[in-house]
Amino acid sequence: MANIVNSIIRFGIIELFALIFAAINVFTFVLYAADKSRAIKGKWRIREGVLVFFTLALGGIGALLAMRLCRHKTTRTKFKITAAIGLLIALVPLIHIAHALTLDRTIRFVELEFASDNWPQELDGYRIAFMTDFHTITDEAMREIAAELNRRDIDLLLLGGDFSMWHSHYQGTLREIAAINAADGIFGVDGNHDTHTLLFAAMRQHGMTPLDNTGLHIRDGFFLAGVHDMWNRNPDIAAAIAGANVGDFVLLVSHNPDVTMAQSTAGVDLVLSGHTHGGQITFFGFPVYLLRDHITSYGTRFARGFARQTASDDAAVFTSSGVGTYYNIPRIFARPEVVIFTMRSKN
Repeated sequence: MANIVNSIIRFGIIELFALIFAAINVFTFVLYAADKSRAIKGKWRIREGVLVFFTLALGGIGALLAMRLCRHKTTRTKFKITAAIGLLIALVPLIHIAHALTLDRTIRFVELEFASDNWPQELDGYRIAFMTDFHTITDEAMREIAAELNRRDIDLLLLGGDFSMWHSHYQGTLREIAAINAADGIFGVDGNHDTHTLLFAAMRQHGMTPLDNTGLHIRDGFFLAGVHDMWNRNPDIAAAIAGANVGDFVLLVSHNPDVTMAQSTAGVDLVLSGHTHGGQITFFGFPVYLLRDHITSYGTRFARGFARQTASDDAAVFTSSGVGTYYNIPRIFARPEVVIFTMRSKN
């Protein structure tokens, strides 16, 4: 059984479903065509219930094509309605398959502005890039992201954790990230799929700084902090931001956004997180999977973007859908992304 599952994953889950979907529609077309041929020849007919079943069981496209091309059942109101319903049913998975095979495999660069009373006026226009949930992203894809970020002139790069530790894949990912030019450096935290000792050692080797329940001043008035992963270790927001001064703008990186509900974020202006993958497999973008209370304990609150409801202490919490895929599990209406914040002062 394990070998079958591994074979499916290697082939591609969405590719397999696309083949099954196509096969159902071809089979439905053949059923209608065969029934038309038998009707002409006066032979035993295929039961109407069978035709209706396959039309409604994702075969609506095949049924409609057969009705038009073979001129079969076109005068029957029952089959006109069935074909229309079947087409609508079939279009839902077809749209999701198409999106998963195209846009969901293309990294998008999201440009946002974030304004705060605490952001230093002299740093107005400062640009912070955030990436998370790399998993099994290829070195080539990471290289393309690095090249694009280098064209976008960023000041700081933050990493939200979750690399693939399998066969030391994370080392290639970090090597490509190290080629990104960020004026004030590259900083990151660990995620639930990381072995933090290995990850942090590799980060230091590539000139990056791990945030390990620690923080530091990046510029005057701008304090950066990061905490442990919530599932693997012991995040401590208070310890991470302890070095901040009153009036500093405090940015906290936490792989899991749920930590903002479990601990006080008083004194924190912005939290950047990942972990939820935007729901990974969604229904037209609605993260149904997150309702299982497994990845997050707060439903769709931290699906993607700024929290749908205010997190604890009114901190602004932004969750990115991440850049990678988890061992070939498809993204469906959950596009991978790199987020770039242009910081503004409200004063």
